[in-house]
Amino acid sequence: MDSRAGDTAQHAALRPHAEDAFADELRALAAADDRPRPERWRLSPWAVSMYLLGGVLPGGGTVITPKYVGPRRLVEVAVSTLATDRALLLLGVPGTAKTWVSEHLAAAVSGDSTLLVQGTAGTAEEAVRYGWNYAQLLAEGPSRAALVPSPVLRAMAEGRTARVEELTRIPADVQDSLITVLSEKTLPIPELGEEVQAVRGFNLIATANDRDRGVNELSSALRRRFNTVVLPLPETAEAEVDIVARRVDQLGRSLDLPAAADGTAEIRRVVTVFRELRDGVTADGRTRIKSPSGTLSTAEAISVVMGGMALAAHFGDGVLRAGDVAAGVLGAVVRDPSSDRVVWQEYLEAVVRERDGWKDFYRACREVSA
Repeated sequence: MDSRAGDTAQHAALRPHAEDAFADELRALAAADDRPRPERWRLSPWAVSMYLLGGVLPGGGTVITPKYVGPRRLVEVAVSTLATDRALLLLGVPGTAKTWVSEHLAAAVSGDSTLLVQGTAGTAEEAVRYGWNYAQLLAEGPSRAALVPSPVLRAMAEGRTARVEELTRIPADVQDSLITVLSEKTLPIPELGEEVQAVRGFNLIATANDRDRGVNELSSALRRRFNTVVLPLPETAEAEVDIVARRVDQLGRSLDLPAAADGTAEIRRVVTVFRELRDGVTADGRTRIKSPSGTLSTAEAISVVMGGMALAAHFGDGVLRAGDVAAGVLGAVVRDPSSDRVVWQEYLEAVVRERDGWKDFYRACREVSA
């Protein structure tokens, strides 16, 4: 494939990899970065941190957009962990940007975020270790040519960063196949009488949460192999509004949605609803309310607002209004119809109905809840 075809395919990608979407920022950082870099790192730890947190480069004035809005120290601990021989575990409730952070860390450190194992209940040991080309295996027997390396094995051999998403969804016996990799930095291949030793630059980032169903607890032996960084929910409503607004703007541009008027007011309203139901108390602390069964995460708020933006752009006047987000809010809150619907109705009548300036939101929510 020639370069023009490659550029076209990259431009057409629905969701470009981090190293492609932010290639200009990564190049600018690399050019300005004069600090020591660990072996095979594309950037120094300082530059990786700036890439995640955002800032303005000295001299040229290039603006680096924030990829993560949260405590600076957490990012610095995560980056410094990757500069050691300890693996990194990003832990947190769903929607705290664990996957987003892991992707951008891998992109900044290795220039490649695609060495990924997606954890599910059906993830087999071959996805973590290696598999075989069975046609070649049957024809020639075990050989290097017949071996199919996992993303982890490739990262070890190339000195790159591997990612394991949703580690706690992987069966426990498959999880533990990582113990030798993380402790001995080697992966035996007994069929060939060989082993693959990790070269300098290799490390692993895993993400996990303990809120969802289908979670397999990590063994203590495996957990000891990680440095754990807990990513919290946004501390303040304003911080969460900022995160949602930034991400919605990025997604809207990547999807070529028609330009819409500023939707900050409705974003703030969605975030307020989610935070109050999540915390079990209104923002002013005066009224206790019940919480639904869902997590009502920042990621879900982004999804609700994106759906509303699409409605406003294609079926409205381009202005994000209460009616555009009401159905999305209802779908996010009412996951269990038998219990969550009662929680939602009580919240509507006791809180939303009485709140100044929220009559349009109350009417829109009543309409879709009927």
